[in-house]
This record gives sequence, C-alpha cells and structure tokens, in this order.
Amino acid sequence: MVAILSEVAPRESDVKSPLHAPALHESGLKHTSGEALYVDDLPLLPGTLVGHVIASPHAHARVVRKEARRALALPGVHAVLFAQDIPGVNDVCPVRGVHDEPLLAVDEVHCVGQSVALVVAESAALCRQAAALVEVEYEALPACLSIREALEQGSFLPHWLYPGPHLIRRGEPEAALLAAPVRIQGECMTGAQDHFYLETQASLAVMEEDGAVRLWSSTQHPSEVQEKVAEVLGLGRHQVTVEVPRMGGAFGGKETQAAPFAALAALGARATRRPVKVWLNRDQDMEQTGKRHPFWARYEAGFFEDGRLLALKAELVSDGGWSNDLSHAILDRALFHMDNAYFLPNVEVSGRVARTNQPSNTAFRGFGGPQGMFVVEEVLNRAAERLGLDPAEVRRLNYYHEPSEHRTHYGQLVEGNRLPRIHAELMASSEYARRRAEIDAFNAASRWTKRGIGYQPVKFGISFTTSFLNQAGALVVIYGDGTVQLNHGGTEMGQGLHTKMRAVCAHALGVPAEHVRVMTTATDKVPNTSATAASSGSDLNGQAVKAACEVLRERLRLVAAHLLQVDRAEAQGIVFAGGRVSHPAYPHRSLTFAELTHAAYQAQVSLSATGYYRTPDIGYDRKMGQGKPFHYFAFGGAVVEVEVSGLTGEHRVRRVDILHDVGSSLVPTIDRGQVEGGFIQGLGWLTCEEVLIDAKGRLLTHSPDTYKIPALGDAPEDFRVQLLERAPQDSTIHGSKAVGEPPFMLAIGAVTALRHAVAAFGPPRTEVQLASPATPEAILRAVEAARSVKR
Repeated sequence: MVAILSEVAPRESDVKSPLHAPALHESGLKHTSGEALYVDDLPLLPGTLVGHVIASPHAHARVVRKEARRALALPGVHAVLFAQDIPGVNDVCPVRGVHDEPLLAVDEVHCVGQSVALVVAESAALCRQAAALVEVEYEALPACLSIREALEQGSFLPHWLYPGPHLIRRGEPEAALLAAPVRIQGECMTGAQDHFYLETQASLAVMEEDGAVRLWSSTQHPSEVQEKVAEVLGLGRHQVTVEVPRMGGAFGGKETQAAPFAALAALGARATRRPVKVWLNRDQDMEQTGKRHPFWARYEAGFFEDGRLLALKAELVSDGGWSNDLSHAILDRALFHMDNAYFLPNVEVSGRVARTNQPSNTAFRGFGGPQGMFVVEEVLNRAAERLGLDPAEVRRLNYYHEPSEHRTHYGQLVEGNRLPRIHAELMASSEYARRRAEIDAFNAASRWTKRGIGYQPVKFGISFTTSFLNQAGALVVIYGDGTVQLNHGGTEMGQGLHTKMRAVCAHALGVPAEHVRVMTTATDKVPNTSATAASSGSDLNGQAVKAACEVLRERLRLVAAHLLQVDRAEAQGIVFAGGRVSHPAYPHRSLTFAELTHAAYQAQVSLSATGYYRTPDIGYDRKMGQGKPFHYFAFGGAVVEVEVSGLTGEHRVRRVDILHDVGSSLVPTIDRGQVEGGFIQGLGWLTCEEVLIDAKGRLLTHSPDTYKIPALGDAPEDFRVQLLERAPQDSTIHGSKAVGEPPFMLAIGAVTALRHAVAAFGPPRTEVQLASPATPEAILRAVEAARSVKR
C-alpha cells in the first residue's frame, strides 16, 4: 500500500487551479525562439521529393492538349501528374455528395490558379524548371469576374438540396415599408480579404506499409483531409493518417482548402513511392486559394422619426467563385446575422451565391456574419445621418429587449442578452458623450482634419450551422508517474486552444498544468473530428476533454478511497487538487497524484479514457426559415475614435475601447489576445485590405508589396480591452464563451467613426457615401462628395 503522508492536505480553496487564471500561451516561448515546429520545419526522411502545382493562367478556358515528355526528360524529375493519373475520385469538394471541384482539371479550367498538374522532382528549383517545360494548350472562353456580371448572366451556384434563394421572413415588411415615416434604400458592397496566415499551405506525405499513407498537414480539419486523400487515392480512411503539429495561422483558410494540397502530396508520394512535400510560397498561396466572400446587397428600410427600425427588406449575393466549397453555409450565417443586435419586427432577407471565374472563396473568421452585419449597420448609419441622430442612440433604441422583442427573425430566442449592460458600462467607461461633444467642437474649428467616433455592438451566434458538426472527442492518457498526455480533436493555429484544453484537463485531474502535455492532433488518436472553426474549438473539445478526465477521476477515486481509508460512501468527497489527493474530513491523510496513479496501475486499473460531446437541442429548417441554429450568443461592444485628413483621405485610429463577453474566461490572457487580434483583423478588412484583379481575372494583389494588412502603425494609439465580468454562461465548458470570431465585427465601429468624420466635411445631416474597404482613395472620394452637398 502507498504510504499516506501525515502532513495536512491543502484545502481545495487554497489550491490555485489553472482554470480561469492568466497564463502564457503554451507555445508562446517556442514561437518567439523558433523552436515551434510547423510542417515545413519537420525533419525530412531521406529521398523526400518536392511537389509543385502547375496552375491555370486563364480565368476560363478549354484544355486542348497536355504534354510532359520534355519535363520528364530532365534528370531529377520523377513525375508529372495529370487528372488521368488519379487512382480514385478526382474531387475535393468538402460538401458530401457534391462533386464540383476536381483536384486536377480535366478538360476545362474555371479560374486563374486552378490546379492542372503536379510536378514531382528533387528540388523546388528543378520543379520550376520542369514546370516551364510542361506544355498545356488552352482555348480561352468567356469569363465571369464579378457579382454584377454574374447577376447579368444569371450565373449562380445552386444549393444541392434546396433550389432557389434562401429566404427568411417575419411580419409584413411590404406594408410596414409603405407606412414608414422615413424610408431608406440603396446598395452596399463588402470586399474580399486574403487570410494572409504567416505559414502558407503545406503538406508532407509519406507512404507506409500496405499502401497506407501518413500526412503532416497544416489544416484546421484533419478528418476532412483524411477523407479527401482516401477518396483521391481510392483507399479506406483507415489507411490514411493525418497529423497536425500546429499551424502558423489559418483564420478559416485551412478549413477546406488545405485538403487539395495534402491530396496532391499524397498523390505524388503514391506515384513515386517516395515522401513528397507540397509547400506554396506567398504568391502561389494568394493566387491559388480562396478568400473571404465579397457580398453585394440591395436593401430598403423603414424607420420611425425617432430612429426605431420598422421594416427591412434585403437581398444578398455572395461571390462563391467557381465551385461550392462552403459558400452556402457562409451565406446562411450572413442571413442569420442580418439582425446583428437589433429586433427586426418586419423583415425579409434572401440570399444567393454567384458563380464566377475566381478561385473558390471559402471560410474566413466570422463565416459570413461580418458581411450580413455590415448591411444592417449601413442601414442604421444612414438613418442616423438622415435624421440627425447619434448613431449610438439609434442602435440602443433597436436592441433586442425582453419580454416581447427577444426573438430573432429566424425564430431563436435571444437568451441572456447582455447588450444593454455592455452598452451602459462601455458608454460610461469610454466617456462617449463627453468625447463626442469634444469631437464636434474640434471639427467645427478644423478645416482639413476631422475626427469621428462610433459605437458598435455585436451579437454573434455560436455553433456550426451544419448541425451534425457540433461534436468532438478526446483521449486522455495518465502514466504511472502521474503525468498526462492529452489528445483532442481540435487543432492549434496560434489561437491558444491547446492552452485552454490543458487548463481544463489539469483542473479536472487536479494536477499542475506543466504535468499535462497536449499531443499533436492526429486522426489515429481522435477520429471523425469536426474542423476547428465556428469559434467552437473550446466549447466542443473542452467538454470532450472534461468528460474523459471525469471518467479517469472516478476510476482513481475508488483507488484513492482504499488508500486513504475512506468508506465508499464518503468517496465522493475526495478532492483532487494541487497534485495531491485528500479528503476534507481527514486532513492528515493525503497522497500525491503520482502515488495514486502508480497504485492504480499496480491495481490493474485502466489509466486511459475517451470523452465525447455533442451540442444539444440545435437545428434549423431551411425550407421554413425557422429554427435554433445556435447554442448561445456572444456579445460585445466597441467605441472607436478616428481622425481623417481631408487632403489625402488617410486616417488613423486614435482610441478603441472594447468590452467583450467571454462568459467566465477559461484563460483570460488568451481571450484578451483573441479580442485584440480579431478587432485588428476586422479593421484591416474594412479599411486597408483591398483585393484587386485585372480584366483577365489575374490577381494583382498577390504579395505584401501590393496587399496591405494592418501594420503596427495602424493599431489604435490607445487600445483598451476589458472582458465582461460576472457573466458566466449556462451549459458551456466551465461557464465560458467562444471568442475567436465575435470581436472581428467590433471593427465595424471604425466605419461609423469614419462616417462621422467624413460627414463633418459637409452640412448637417449629410448622408455619407463611403465604399468598403475605406481606403484613403475611398475616404477622399467620400469627403469630396460630402463637400459637394449643398447647405
């Protein structure tokens, strides 16, 4: 029997759990020192080859001829692979049952950058030399390059189950519009955005025994990579193993679009029987992958003269690119978030996905939510400008309120609405009223420089809207020395998921966080996982980790009861905390967690367990346009102050105050970083990140010299971020809330602030004409338009 120590065991309240406590990112020091391993850093096996994608130079063309003999004649070139060399299914569409995205083009290409062939050779330089010798002859065809062209041509990507637009309706919007004292109508457009993750797409494939293949992939969705590689190679999924060491950023760009490059690496490895790595440089990555969906919207809204919204009708069209990818799910979320924080009494919103000859657009932080919210915020800003009201007050008037105005346009109750509280606290802490008055006084005295301030609330739904994806698994292994290996289905891309999961595990087992090692995410440890996306990584995987740990703790509890000489009836009172195991009723009896696990091993008690979780009670009926697609809502608010030059159109963000709802934060330092990063990325989408193509569909902004993401100088001079206190969420992992995506939309407050500044160049009640993104050129045009308004 293990010796029981006679020292008094620490009280559970005296032992600090890593849960709900600040902590360093578990890989933070490795990131800064260069020790963190990414796919391209992994030691290569002898004989590893390089795969190079030959991409279409045309937006739309017929493939007339393909010839690779000259390239294959080069020493060191091992293969040039075309569609006919694929042994399985030539398709990587992520939607099951839809086959509209061939891995390699067959007889037609649909965008610049579409994969046509794969060169496999000894080096990247040799691959490029060989690629120049591969002869592909094309016959150019007419191309559709924008949403407007798609509308003119009637070019759409139909939903595979539900033909026609997705329509959500409540009340009588037509009658309400006719009766409205104030009516506003117009169009607005939001642009694309490149993911610009630091680590570009990368995959390494190695053949194993019996024709099996192992891949290391920079992907948010290892199970989907496993599925698509198996289909392309004609294998069962049991013969494909995918590991994800970590990603250097993803933001949705590696949810579905990592799979094609992994499949190409696997195809090359199968053809050559050698390891093959496919890695894209920055230009290739930007040219060959999809981006945030551009959205066009046409709207008509009716208001009362005090600023209350009476009715809204809006039509959305997104640019899906040439294939489905996740475009319909993204459109769905845009329609779900057309209300943002506001009750819409009479509403009709509809949406379709345009098919264009662009790379297939894909998931990006917010997943359509930002594009939907932008429309209603545009409507409210225009109403405030026309009525001469403070936009913050117009927003407050239209919030969801209990008991009658608390159901969304698609029928879900807005429960636990924290928007009124956030609004009141943030208005006070940011001194909004005083600062707005000071800004108006400054603008009256300044001819060429104007300032503006804007308030932005956010209500964002948390869950995958494809309901079956809301599930997760975990595998926890305890060793005889009391240390722990944690496997879960989520992937780490810098967002801190592993840090949070380690805290959940350490808390559940009562061990120090440093005794828990989070393992590489792998499909042979946790199968059938969903993507780490939809801001649900902690919600889903955290519950699965907790479930696995609770199974282990209950097994250990019985062993501990025997060692502590505690009756079984009292065993539930045994405490696991601080690396020790004890019972409050017997303070002089305790043992270390390591002593307990060693004893459990000797007693032949299993020290590994799986955990599983599925989100309960969610679903949506697309035909009816009604349901509960989200488990809960996350809320937040931001006050943004800007300064604009009327001579150049340049602007700077002077101050940002954010109050964001993360429930009871699992690790506050991680969540604060997500709020800050999300806001800055949203600011980039709305102000400086402009994706441009030429008349032939070729990307012009394909590197940092032409595509401008926010730099340090674009960050707010004064950046104040607070997490909402005393705000636990029911039925989530330890009362926490998702944080990855919601803060992105807080940056829309910068648009309101810019409009305030631009309007100051014109007479009172000037309705601002500001395009998105609000680049210096767009701001300067808006300033000139405001100046031209007659007083």
